[in-house]
Amino acid sequence: MITLTEKAAQKVQTLQQQDGKAGYALRLKVVGGGCSGYSYSMDLEPSAASEDIVYEDHGVKILVDPKSLPMVENCQVDWIDAMTGAGFTIQNPNAKGSCGCGHSFSV
Repeated sequence: MITLTEKAAQKVQTLQQQDGKAGYALRLKVVGGGCSGYSYSMDLEPSAASEDIVYEDHGVKILVDPKSLPMVENCQVDWIDAMTGAGFTIQNPNAKGSCGCGHSFSV
């Protein structure tokens, strides 16, 4: 299962409205790259692909492709808004390590 904090869900819903994408789902994907080997990709998509696993939390649909799922299973997506910056963060129990910037991870 993939979950969103309430703050993350509110931010996704705000982005949906701002981008004219109300009702779109949040795509969470793992891509190769970054200094630790893998990084996260998130985007808004109008619908799920036939092979996607679909979750829903706080009224937001979350799409994950089968290849990414083992690396993000049981993750929690949060939204942080601090003086040093704002953005989505992912708490990933599957990550064995991450880089200093926190944007990439290894499994």
